Amino acid sequence: MSAPSAVAALSLPKTSESENLLKIRHSMSHVLAMAVQKLFPKAQVTIGPWTENGFYYDFDNPEPFTEADLKAIKKEMGKIIGRRLPLERLVVSREEAEARIKAQNEPYKLEILAGITEPISLYTLGEDWWDLCAGPHVANTSELNPKAFELESVAGAYWRGDETKAQLQRIYGTAWETPEQLAEYKRRKEEALRRDHRRLGSDLDLFSIEDEAGAGLVFWHPRGARTRLLIEDFWRQAHFDAGYELLYTPHVADLSLWKTSGHLDFYSESMFGPMQVDERQYQLKPMNCPFHVLTYASTLRSYRELPIRWAELGTVYRYERPGVMHGLMRVRGFTQDDAHVFCLPDQITGEIVRILDLTEQILSMFDFKTYEINLSTRPEKSIGDDAVWDLATNGLIEALERKGWAYKIDAGGGAFYGPKIDLKIEDAIGRMWQCSTIQLDFNLPERFDLEYVAADGTRQRPIMIHRAIFGSLERFFGIMTENYAGDFPFWLAPEQIRLLPVTDEVRPYAEQLLARFKAAGVRASIDCSGDRLGKLIRNGEHMKIPVLAVIGAKEAETNQASVRSRRDGDLGPMDQQTLLEATERANRERLLSPFAALG
Repeated sequence: MSAPSAVAALSLPKTSESENLLKIRHSMSHVLAMAVQKLFPKAQVTIGPWTENGFYYDFDNPEPFTEADLKAIKKEMGKIIGRRLPLERLVVSREEAEARIKAQNEPYKLEILAGITEPISLYTLGEDWWDLCAGPHVANTSELNPKAFELESVAGAYWRGDETKAQLQRIYGTAWETPEQLAEYKRRKEEALRRDHRRLGSDLDLFSIEDEAGAGLVFWHPRGARTRLLIEDFWRQAHFDAGYELLYTPHVADLSLWKTSGHLDFYSESMFGPMQVDERQYQLKPMNCPFHVLTYASTLRSYRELPIRWAELGTVYRYERPGVMHGLMRVRGFTQDDAHVFCLPDQITGEIVRILDLTEQILSMFDFKTYEINLSTRPEKSIGDDAVWDLATNGLIEALERKGWAYKIDAGGGAFYGPKIDLKIEDAIGRMWQCSTIQLDFNLPERFDLEYVAADGTRQRPIMIHRAIFGSLERFFGIMTENYAGDFPFWLAPEQIRLLPVTDEVRPYAEQLLARFKAAGVRASIDCSGDRLGKLIRNGEHMKIPVLAVIGAKEAETNQASVRSRRDGDLGPMDQQTLLEATERANRERLLSPFAALG
């Protein structure tokens, strides 16, 4: 039984981190477009930007591109690179640009040109091809390695991302400095496919999304529901220990609530339509925040009560376009691990530190210990006076510095109602995932006229802090599944130990052992299929059961089981009591493997 594979040591920089890669990938997109128009003269080019791991170009072509076409395009790109063509920047007048475009009969370029301000630049590739572009590019195609790029796929795309406009074909590619980097990228991509939570969700019988019920709605199967419950129980206890109380709030509310909160003005495109009930209109909630605000406003609060910390695993519903939904990562119904803190202005820093501590505690339990942190500050359009914004932003900065966490400033990237901290987590193959968010809010307390009685008897506004650690249970479950490649730690596994009786004669002993495990809270089962031992083991390995316990006549006679661990290998015969104590302790201490505790 094998443990998850380790990450290779070769570092792969992103485009945003490497000026050289930026030039390579930007240039490769032009080489791609030139090759396509050489082979498909009727193809019109639109836009061709770089991405973090490569590049793409969108084309309007009468016929769909095939896999054979991609191979031909790649071959032509190799020829272009081999011609050692210069890439030269030209600054032209708007009139000259228009004339060039009309001569080529490229209507998309005319629309792009209309959105460009002076100066207007274009890049030529050799003498035959050019495109509007700001750069940067390599000086010559000789700087591009013909063995360090690949064309990956073709996908549909709408012009300007607008579903009402022309449908285009997007060709994705990747390019690197060396063939070794390309090989490592391919290895990681294959590893990502192996870890794909959608495939694992089906293989391990964790969840499904049923078309008959509607897109983007998750059905949790018993095995996935078991692991989800374990996550929820851990989350709840961690919050109780951190001084939070739990709320349960409705799934719908009168439409007037969403008018007061501002969601109808700023968020209506992501909301499902209202429903008519008893001559009133009700709205499925897209967020939990207004419900927590109403709970706060249900009675007049004193400064002595603050801070108030409330948390909820609240299911929300948001409209997502069909083309953007993806497994558990982007769905239409999901459960947020929401929390809101209502506090005094001078409590901001302390509360943020507490939130960061809790975030670290919870994420590290799932083996996420490397973070990328951004602090987003006041945008141009915002509410609230300067003094309150300065107090809030400085509170976030001080909290991060108390934690000793490095962070980047996203100037002007905050919401109109307050600054925020965004935290990305790194998974086992080096991918970063947006996860936790801490958001200060001056807007909702104002909209709902929230108050507390201050020490001097005056009525004051509380500061409201929005906070999510997982973001959503669905998305976090998907990230976690891919991080572990479905090999969940023992304490999270839906089925922790499977007993494999070799013959019917030892079945009574297996059932007696099963009863002991269940009484101890260990999630155990018996494989009653009657298959040969080899197949019993293969079935258990396919389902990634952490522990398989083989029971033959000798084991039944000696009150033992032959133990096979996914993480520790074949451990041989082990007596009942030792196995039971090890698994109990692994659950109690939330261990990766029960046998790490055996010494």
